[in-house]
Amino acid sequence: MESYSVRYRFSQPFNVSAQTAYEWCTDFRPDDPARMGEEGTRKIKRFNEDTLILTDAVKGKRERKQRLVRLNPERMSWTNTHLNGTNKLSQFWYEVVADGPQSSHLEFTGLQVNYGRPPTLARIAKMAEELAVVDSGGWLLLAREMHRDLSGPER
Repeated sequence: MESYSVRYRFSQPFNVSAQTAYEWCTDFRPDDPARMGEEGTRKIKRFNEDTLILTDAVKGKRERKQRLVRLNPERMSWTNTHLNGTNKLSQFWYEVVADGPQSSHLEFTGLQVNYGRPPTLARIAKMAEELAVVDSGGWLLLAREMHRDLSGPER
């Protein structure tokens, strides 16, 4: 079967230190779908300190997403590789970069694999724009959740 890739990037600012942001972003929990505004469950299977598989089931979506996550704490980065589904073998790179003592940002790069006959380069560029809008919107929600979590009364 034919396939093609759609590459896209975006940044998401955080109002916390890079180390704090990295730790929050990689603290995977069963209630993570709710943080993204979705109803569903997440199973987390840890293989060692830097390798895990996330299995997400979201209400209203037929397939369960299974993803291999590899953590790189030294670079405050991680990868997320889809193991199944309509975008199988897609890979996403995340890196938290320090901007100051209490500010940082996420650098996101997506390499989504799509199956089927490749469209025109113009259509691929449009798809990249659309994916960046959708995924950056998800990270905007997560940044708000991070702010709520880290500035709550218990802190």
